[in-house]
Amino acid sequence: MTLKDQITADMIAAMKAKDAARTSTLRMLKAAITNREKDGGGEISDEDVLKLLRTQVKQRRDSVEQYEKGGRKDLADKEQAEIGIIEGYLPKAASQDEINQAVAAAIAETGASSMKDMGTVMKAAMAQLAGKNADGKAVSEAGKGKLSA
Repeated sequence: MTLKDQITADMIAAMKAKDAARTSTLRMLKAAITNREKDGGGEISDEDVLKLLRTQVKQRRDSVEQYEKGGRKDLADKEQAEIGIIEGYLPKAASQDEINQAVAAAIAETGASSMKDMGTVMKAAMAQLAGKNADGKAVSEAGKGKLSA
């Protein structure tokens, strides 16, 4: 069963269970997948669905940050709940230790010595963390910490 089929099946189960929050989130995911398919002109692979899910999580994290700045805890909580549902379809996230190791290896591999080299370090580190669902922001912070030290 593809990831897209799994999301559809889970959406139907959520509708039958009258789980409004889960149904709403899964409908949004299904719509995003359908839009991506229309843009691309055909079925999308599980890898493309994973990229789309990562994008959706990133958008929600940004929204949570904005809502918290604006004092809208209710909306921030709703977005957090959606993140939890979406992350259920993503592979286990990379730990901070894995991120630090990848950044250190990328710095050694590229010979980076200053913040000017941040782009190449990020590219190498993200390549090493491919498939581990690493948060780009965490990788960037780890890279900045090591390069500025």
